[in-house]
Amino acid sequence: MPDSSETDVNIPGITRLPVQKMADDALWQTNDPVAIEEPLEIRIQYGTKPPRQEQSLSVTMRTPGNDEELALGWLFTEGILPVTGALPKNYHILPTSTNTENTITLILPDGLTPDLTRSQRHSYTTSSCGVCGKTSLESLHTPLPRQSTGNLSIPATLLYTLPLLLRKEQNIFDATGGLHAAGLFTPTGDLLALREDIGRHNALDKLIGHALKQNLQTENTILLLSGRACFELIQKAAMAGIRIIAAVGPPSSLAVQHAEDNDITLVGFLRQQRFNIYSGAHRIRI
Repeated sequence: MPDSSETDVNIPGITRLPVQKMADDALWQTNDPVAIEEPLEIRIQYGTKPPRQEQSLSVTMRTPGNDEELALGWLFTEGILPVTGALPKNYHILPTSTNTENTITLILPDGLTPDLTRSQRHSYTTSSCGVCGKTSLESLHTPLPRQSTGNLSIPATLLYTLPLLLRKEQNIFDATGGLHAAGLFTPTGDLLALREDIGRHNALDKLIGHALKQNLQTENTILLLSGRACFELIQKAAMAGIRIIAAVGPPSSLAVQHAEDNDITLVGFLRQQRFNIYSGAHRIRI
């Protein structure tokens, strides 16, 4: 019984590949939607006088789409862009006619010097790991901006509603079953933005890059992760000033420690009308 629906081919980040399916002792061949995984090289140009300096900083495996947001989010959460909480003015991206298909170059304004000491990775980063290319233990801990904790708090029952809202908007996951998602919600449970990617850290970088471009005040938002909460995701969220993080899956021990160190509320196993609070319980009203 082949699936004749191919509406998903119009969704960016999806391709269709031939596959043989086996069910009920029957075998047939059809085309199935598969999430695209391709490399993206992130480059940066900077300097005050020509010739400006250009440097390749990272190659990451990602699902194509929202590449500018991915580059901006990655540069910000790595601490390479100045930690001001706002996007540098007058930056621009090289036109696609100049870039290759899987290369993106961010050109910084004159006089804005990136902190390239924080880009010490190997030249290749897999889609499943954002910190496994780090060349030193010290470089794992990106310096965080000083954040005001504020008075943000939410009712516990609000958290129950978020996974379903996120799931309804995961178009690529619906078609392929193979992508991670990160979503930003208001304190009243409205979805502000969602990004998907084959790499969980890429999905969050895209989301933070979007927030930077739109000048969203992330300090008063809730971040929901479709999978587990690892150290790097907490680090990236902390860089963006996010105070409440919820994950459908479990956290790691280092993620819990990092959340505690940065006064972040961390919720895990958010599913089926239940969850665990690992840190920052004062922001959850029972």
